[in-house]
Amino acid sequence: MLLWFVILYLALSVGIGLWAALKVKNSRDFAVAGRHLSFPIVTATVFATWFGAETVLGLSATFLKDGLKATASDPFGASMCLILAGLFFARPLYRLNMLTIGDFFRIRYNRVIEILCTVCIVISYLGWVSAQIRALGLVFFIISNGQISEHTGMIVGSLIVLTYTAFGGMLSVAILDFVQMVVIMAGLLGIAWFVSSLPEVGGIGNVITHAHAQGKFEFWPKQNAQWLPFIAAWLTMMLGSIPQQDVFQRMTSAKDENTAVNSTVLGGSLYFLFAFVPMMLAYSALLVAPQKFQALVATDAHKVLPTLILEHTPLLAQVFFFGALLSAIMSTSSATLLAPSITFSENILKGFFPKLTDQAFLRMIRITLVIFAICVLIYALQSNASIHQMVENAYKITLVAAFVPLAAGLFWKKASTQGALWAMLGGLSVWIAMETLTTASFREAWPPQLWGLSTAILGMGLGSIMPQWYKAPPLTPEQAKELAMPEASPN
Repeated sequence: MLLWFVILYLALSVGIGLWAALKVKNSRDFAVAGRHLSFPIVTATVFATWFGAETVLGLSATFLKDGLKATASDPFGASMCLILAGLFFARPLYRLNMLTIGDFFRIRYNRVIEILCTVCIVISYLGWVSAQIRALGLVFFIISNGQISEHTGMIVGSLIVLTYTAFGGMLSVAILDFVQMVVIMAGLLGIAWFVSSLPEVGGIGNVITHAHAQGKFEFWPKQNAQWLPFIAAWLTMMLGSIPQQDVFQRMTSAKDENTAVNSTVLGGSLYFLFAFVPMMLAYSALLVAPQKFQALVATDAHKVLPTLILEHTPLLAQVFFFGALLSAIMSTSSATLLAPSITFSENILKGFFPKLTDQAFLRMIRITLVIFAICVLIYALQSNASIHQMVENAYKITLVAAFVPLAAGLFWKKASTQGALWAMLGGLSVWIAMETLTTASFREAWPPQLWGLSTAILGMGLGSIMPQWYKAPPLTPEQAKELAMPEASPN
C-alpha cells in the first residue's frame, strides 16, 4: 500500500512538472523562470533545493554517529552560505541580469576564466547530485521491502527527476519546490509530533535531554588539533557553495532584487531550523529500540530513520514521512541536475556556436541535461562514499577555485584577470597536490582545501597588484555599464 502511495505521489509530481513546462517559451524561462518569481516561491525553492537527502538521511546519520560536532559543514555552514549569499551577493549579482554565474567570470575577467570556473562548478555538482540519486535508490529499496534493489531504484528515480526537469526547467522546478516545501514541513512536523508522543520516547524534551546526556550536543572542538578540520568543514560549505549556479539561479529568478535578498536569507534560516527535525527524529529511534538501532547505526546509519518510520508508525505517518523525504530528494535532484547543465551549455558550448538561435540553445541545454544525468547515475552506482561525504566533498573544488575570483571581482576594484588566473591555478594546484601527495593523517590535521583557499587569496592579491603580463580584453561599454552595478530597473 505504501509503495502505491509513493507511485501516486511521483506521478503527480511529474504531472505538475510537465504542466509547468507548457509555459516555457525560451531559454530564459527555462534557466531562470523569466525572472518573475514571487517571494514565497523563491523562498520555497531556496529551502527545498538545499533540504535534500543530505539533510534527512545523511545529516541524521552523522548526528547519530558523531554528534553535533560533525555537523559544522551542514547545517551550520550550509545555512550560513545562503544567508551570506542573500545579504552580500544577491543584490549585485541580480543587477547584472545574467543567465549563469559563469557569465560573471566572462564579463569581469575573460573567456579563459569563464571556462575554468565553469568546469570546476560543473564537476562540483557530480557528488551532490549523486548523493540524491543514492538516496532515491535507498528509499525505493526500503519501501518495497527489498523487492526493488538500490541500483534499480537509482535508475528509476533518475528517470523520474530527469523527465520533468528536462521539459520544464527552472519553472517546473520552482513550482514543484513550492509544493514540496509544504509537504516537507507538514510531513516532518507531523511525524515529529507523532514519534515524540510514543511512550518509549516520552516527548521531545526527553529526546533532547537524553541526547545531551550522551554528549551529542557537544559542538566546539575540545583540542587544539581539532580546530583546523572544524574550520575547514565549516568554510567548505559556507564559502564553497556561494559560487554555485543553483544559488545564483534562485536569487536571479526573483521578480526584483529585494525579493532576491529577503527570500534567500529566509530560505537559509528555515533550512537551519528544519535541519534539526530529522536529527531529533533519528535519535528517537535509540529510545524506541536501543539495541536494534544501535546495531543499525554501526552498520548503516542512513537506514535508522526510515526503518523507525516503517516499523513503529501507522501507514498514514509512513505516507507523510516518505512523501516529505521524496519531496526533499526530488527538489534537490532536479535543481542540481539543471544548474550544471545550464552553466555548461551557456558558458562553454555556446561559445563555439556564436549564431545559435534561442530554440537551438534550449535544445542544447536539454541534451546536456540528459548527458549529465547519465554521468551522475554512473558515478552514484559506483561510489562507496556516504551521502554526507559526497555532499561535503562536492564544494572543495569551488572553494579553492571559484570563490576568491567571485568575491574579489565583486568587491575589490583592483581584482584583475591575472589575479583571477593566479588564484584559480594556485588554489587548484596546491589543493590537488595536498590531496594526492600527503598521508591521510596529515590531511586530517591540515585540510587540503584550507591550503588551496589560502593560496587562492594570495594569488589574487599578488596577481592583481603586480605588473600585468596577462590582461583581459578591454571591456565593451555595455560590460563597463553592467559592472558599475547600477540600480536594477523594475520588471
